[in-house]
Amino acid sequence: MRSVETFDSTLRDGSQGEGLSFSVEDKIRIVRLLDELGVNYIEAGNPASNVKEMTFFEELRKIRLSSSEIVAFGSTRRHGVSVQEDRNLCSLLDSGAGTLAIFGKAWDFQVTDILKITLEENLELISSSVAFLRQHGRRVFFDAEHFFDGYRDNPEYALSCLEAALDAGADTLVLCETRGGWLPDEVKEVTEQVISRFPSSRIAIHAHNDSGCAVASSLAAVRAGACQVQGTLLGIGERCGNADLSTIIADLELKMDIRCIKGKLEDLNEICRTVAALANISIASNAPYIGSSAFAHKGGMHIDGVLKNPRSFEHIRPEDVGSSRRLLMSEVSGRALLMKRIERIMPGLSKDSPEVVRLINILKEKEAEGYQYEGAENSFDVIIYKELFHSEPFFSLVHYQTIGSLPYADPEDGASHTALVKARVRGESAIAGAEGNGPVNALDKALRGVLEQFYPSLRQVYLTDYKVRVLSASDATASRVRVLIDSSDGEDSWSTIGVSTDVIKASFLALSDSIEYKLFKDRNRRR
Repeated sequence: MRSVETFDSTLRDGSQGEGLSFSVEDKIRIVRLLDELGVNYIEAGNPASNVKEMTFFEELRKIRLSSSEIVAFGSTRRHGVSVQEDRNLCSLLDSGAGTLAIFGKAWDFQVTDILKITLEENLELISSSVAFLRQHGRRVFFDAEHFFDGYRDNPEYALSCLEAALDAGADTLVLCETRGGWLPDEVKEVTEQVISRFPSSRIAIHAHNDSGCAVASSLAAVRAGACQVQGTLLGIGERCGNADLSTIIADLELKMDIRCIKGKLEDLNEICRTVAALANISIASNAPYIGSSAFAHKGGMHIDGVLKNPRSFEHIRPEDVGSSRRLLMSEVSGRALLMKRIERIMPGLSKDSPEVVRLINILKEKEAEGYQYEGAENSFDVIIYKELFHSEPFFSLVHYQTIGSLPYADPEDGASHTALVKARVRGESAIAGAEGNGPVNALDKALRGVLEQFYPSLRQVYLTDYKVRVLSASDATASRVRVLIDSSDGEDSWSTIGVSTDVIKASFLALSDSIEYKLFKDRNRRR
């Protein structure tokens, strides 16, 4: 099996993405996660850029990694400053990193119009900087910034920049597609030409995603012979981001039979989600391999095919990358999925039975009202329980009332609302009131106050997430809203939904379903 090195720049290039900032503690955790995944190199940042980076490199000295090697990043020396006096180069040596990545210009336009020096002077900056770091026993990766644009305008000069770094002792030549505008076939062709020019050299690819081609261009460069691929774990970075290593790693390992990490590919999903949480970003639902929709099926034909044989609509096994299959409940999902949920509750029904036909009609009616069960299937489970068992309801609402005040009646505890709930339970009327931080919190407490005296197990239930979405903004503040609630009792978790033009009513409907689902679950467990 061919192998390719992976070079992760989440903590350097990735941190330059809009809205991203990592604490030193975040960075340490991400380093450990990348080491667990088994990337070859972790570009930790520029130790000369600020005090936080210097502190981070000091902390890195205390860490023992099992798979990865830390890389410090910087630039070639400044024009007019000797290598011995250049603060950036000296900080790289002081970082403690055994491998150093330095970037230099490889586009004549950047040299003459941005640096405003001669082409020969730029070659000397590259050569002297690499040689200085090599003299101190460090491995040097030379990042040829804007290489592809430079190659297009002046190929001989772009190649001479690589040659200057190589002659000075650079270990790896990194071809940077800095502006992200090249297409994969162009990247492959140029990479092949570079490898032909320097056949015994180590060539790496560093692509940006401004034309949506960073992953494809990286894979094309690997096909051309690149021995190292660079990117960020979630594709974060400047502008449109860098090549997404989560996709590249899975593609290399599963599609191209190329080994590129030392850890387990099955850990990819969990590690990516932990890094996303530390970065305070959400993974796109349609992200390849790790997105929540990557192995989600909604269409009836798709669900039927996957239930018969997953190969019908899945290009890999979800578990290969630590993901899982999801079958989405909706009006287009067909009877196969509905039957699968019904069989969990009442086995033995046929797909043409009156009960199943009635449930399909209810599903269509509810979705027409704005309900969407693909994120809250347990609310539909409650409907299934009610339709199939026709049992006496656990409770029925008589009325509820919420009252808000501003400023708060009690500023110390933050209670801004009061709720009153009256319900009938087992033929009895019960009423309870509660204060809360907002109307939904107060309503939740009051509803529990009524029901927990009859159903003590509800004391174990707590909310883990609460989301509100406006379905159509055309009616402004009178618009219909969808409320999704995630609940848990410490053992299981479930999701429920409520829809109304009144956000408090929608919340109450979702809360009611959450409670009823718990009670149905308890009843089934006792059977």
